[in-house]
Amino acid sequence: MKILDAAQIRECDRFTIANEPIASIDLMERAADAITDWLTGNYIFCDTQFTIFAGSGNNGGDALAVARKLAKMFGGGVTVYKLNIGNNSPDCQQNLERLQSTDGVFVTFINKGDAMPEIKPGSVVIDGIFGSGLNRPIEGYWAELIEHINNAGNEIIAIDIPSGLFCTDNRQNTGAVVKATNTLSLQLPKLPFFFAENEQFVGDSDILPIGISQQAIDSAASPYSLTQREDISQLLKTRSRFGHKGTFGHALLAAGSYQMSGAAVLAARACMHTGCGLLTVHVPQSAYQIMQTAVPEAILNIDDSQMEYSTADRLQRFSAVGIGPGIGQSDAARNGLAQMLQNCTAPMVLDADALNIIAANQDLFKLLKPNTILTPHPGEFDRLTHRHTSGYERLQTQIELAQKLNVIIVLKGAFTSVAMPDGTVRFNPTGNAGMATAGSGDVLTGIILSLLAQGYSAADAAVTGVYIHGLAGDIAARANGQEFVTASEIVNNIGKAFLKIKHSDNE
Repeated sequence: MKILDAAQIRECDRFTIANEPIASIDLMERAADAITDWLTGNYIFCDTQFTIFAGSGNNGGDALAVARKLAKMFGGGVTVYKLNIGNNSPDCQQNLERLQSTDGVFVTFINKGDAMPEIKPGSVVIDGIFGSGLNRPIEGYWAELIEHINNAGNEIIAIDIPSGLFCTDNRQNTGAVVKATNTLSLQLPKLPFFFAENEQFVGDSDILPIGISQQAIDSAASPYSLTQREDISQLLKTRSRFGHKGTFGHALLAAGSYQMSGAAVLAARACMHTGCGLLTVHVPQSAYQIMQTAVPEAILNIDDSQMEYSTADRLQRFSAVGIGPGIGQSDAARNGLAQMLQNCTAPMVLDADALNIIAANQDLFKLLKPNTILTPHPGEFDRLTHRHTSGYERLQTQIELAQKLNVIIVLKGAFTSVAMPDGTVRFNPTGNAGMATAGSGDVLTGIILSLLAQGYSAADAAVTGVYIHGLAGDIAARANGQEFVTASEIVNNIGKAFLKIKHSDNE
């Protein structure tokens, strides 16, 4: 699913209107139907009152159409405030006239400088003040009104985008922004929804299809997209009935140290549970008994060191290599990693301490082969590059570094982003806050390593691995709550994640 900017969204609307064909007012009606359906599915109408704020643009027109539909369904529980912010758009004006012709509805007009309107306690506020085309900060009286809405303590449902939030880059946005409980994005998600600094504004987001032309969407050029279940189901390989353990790849995982054997165990278990045929785990001598007991399916390659990773492997027999979880950052580990990067020709995934070693020894960047997968969390990424002050800024650096090094960068987070060497980015929709737990990243490394070993391209392994990882975490959270989720629970639900992808009715 593509992620478009405001100009592209307007062009898709225009194309739909011209080529479906459909009148713009009727397209707005479809949007209002979708929003109303969402509201009826999420609120008990006999107990709910709605307070609707509508601006003068098409976002305001959407809100007025929703107000009319709610009033017809629900009677007197709808309060409407129409904000006079310049001239009304034609569709906004038409929906205002339709609303004023609806029995039982009274519209209160608000002009700049008026007293702040009443917001009834417990009513659900619907924000239709400013839409995705906003390009300057909200200041003055309208900013005061937005702060009044935010401070009322009510649930807020934003139509398409919270009023005051820009559709792309908000780094210079110093104005007021609505703090929505839920944002109902029409047809496509918006880029700022994927950055942590905007969570306070966006809340939970839902995407509501409204019949925008797929042809128009497909023709719009964008580096950003959101992965869907259907994308992953098409990427999953079919396992041959006549396959054997050699058919499904032989992975090498270099992981663990004296106090971090668990990282090796978690990554190894995830690798085996993702379908890899053979796995060799390179561990220090201190982890020998732990690994033999915890992952009996794995072959062990024991390091010369008692305590840490230090010795590179003979690599010819491996179809993919993963390195980093729990290996430490000693000089010995640094030398072992350098040898591995120098000699390995198989696809690679680097995580955790491998990334921290590179951050401290940036001459190692030049040893990275094309399409190597790096899986940093934001802190590790900032150590690799520089400190960032926003998710949008970090995303731009991520894209630049992926292009410069010709690698794939998996930036882990609430909507993990996968940046490709060609500058495109795939955001991931699966996963939950319960996965912010020790060892979760080690599990992701094992999943991606397994897919690489099975012959998935680096790009497909990264995107598919991230999706499976998040979905396994979602299944674990649904079973016992987010607080109960551990890295081991994520591993235990990898199989169910595969079933869910292949058969969407499976949990």
